[in-house]
Amino acid sequence: ADVVRELMKNGIMATPAEVIDCDTAELITTEFGHKPKRISDSDIELDLGLQESNPKNLVPRPPIVTIMGHVDHGKTSLLDALRESKVADGEAGGITQHIGAYQITTKTNSKISFIDTPGHEAFTEMRARGANVTDIIILVIAADDGIKPQTIEAIKHAKAANCPIIVAVNKCDKPEADPQKVRTELLQHDLIPEELGGDVQCIDVSAKNKLGLNDLIDSLELQADIMELNCDPTISANGVVVESKVEKGKGSVITLLVKSGTLNVGDIIVVGTESGKVRALLSDQGNRIQSAGPSMPVEVLGLSGTPNAGDLANVVETESKAREIADYRQRKSKQKEAKMAARGSVEQMLANIKVGESSELPVIIKTDVHGSLEAIKAALEKIGNSVVKIRVLSGAVGAISESDITLASASSALVFGFNVRAIPQARELSKRDNVEIRYHSIIYELIEDAKLALTGML
Repeated sequence: ADVVRELMKNGIMATPAEVIDCDTAELITTEFGHKPKRISDSDIELDLGLQESNPKNLVPRPPIVTIMGHVDHGKTSLLDALRESKVADGEAGGITQHIGAYQITTKTNSKISFIDTPGHEAFTEMRARGANVTDIIILVIAADDGIKPQTIEAIKHAKAANCPIIVAVNKCDKPEADPQKVRTELLQHDLIPEELGGDVQCIDVSAKNKLGLNDLIDSLELQADIMELNCDPTISANGVVVESKVEKGKGSVITLLVKSGTLNVGDIIVVGTESGKVRALLSDQGNRIQSAGPSMPVEVLGLSGTPNAGDLANVVETESKAREIADYRQRKSKQKEAKMAARGSVEQMLANIKVGESSELPVIIKTDVHGSLEAIKAALEKIGNSVVKIRVLSGAVGAISESDITLASASSALVFGFNVRAIPQARELSKRDNVEIRYHSIIYELIEDAKLALTGML
């Protein structure tokens, strides 16, 4: 009542349930002899501040190694060969395919975490989000092919991230292989091999014949020793999302690389715009574990939705706090999207008037993992010219649902499923409303398909 009275004196008629603006609130508070402190919306995130690690608790952590290189130079084969050596060393079972991150145990009983990078664009984004995930980069170059465009791009990423590079010259078993040529080509990109008096280790390997793998692991261990990688496993965990997807019977699953601290089952986490309680942790072999230490790749179950690849994950104290932060971030991202859409539409409108009405092909995309969604969106937006172009109405992770079909029939859009199917109800609906669903499992074919559709419109 006092506050209402005070407001009336200032000529503001307000009921007790009304919201007043900051300045007025500040004024009234000062009138009553209190000190106001203004905080902004974004202060919610301040408490996320990473805990300081205690120098007493520091322990060495396994290095995180990213494998990069040009298409078809044998990145995954190299990983398979390294993992084979792991399986041969008495590991049970192969490794689940989906985690883009694996851990191997070397002969000296130390561990190394690997990230396999398909598509380098996703990697650029991870860099940009400040998720400086990796410690060492292995650059795979085929001895018969030499340095190619993506190789150069990978070198640029590595330099931007200030990561030490180890070059693996692969396919040395081929008769036309010329490892020496690769070493001389590296000179053009300021990478000077040790043989030529520089500091870049070049190791000749053959993933097919398993040659030179031990040398590669030795050089990784050496590099990791030099870097003295430490962290404090006792603080609450934080990490980076490598991939996120929706799995049948599991719900939202994210592959997380723990950066520091230890993540336990039952922890409450905020990941980007999503939050939740860790229901279960799965190791890269698919076994259930109770906790994950630093540099360890794990699958986390229990989130409210699928966050973006590259988002940071933090452990917070309470669920309400987690929800508050997630809500705030969702609001921010919605505002950002709304701004983008509004700006786009006016400019588009003017452009359309100029060309004499450009036509758009609306599409809806559903994919199995978030990484593919990013790649497909980026590829589709590149197609098209001033007359026809593709407009992605909605893109999400998970099976094709009824709401996707309703949206498609309302806007006569094409529905693309990448490695996912439609749920039965959605299939019925699509038959009834004559909505075309196209399934693909290879990204090039999906893009070709979209091109044909555009050509048809022309």
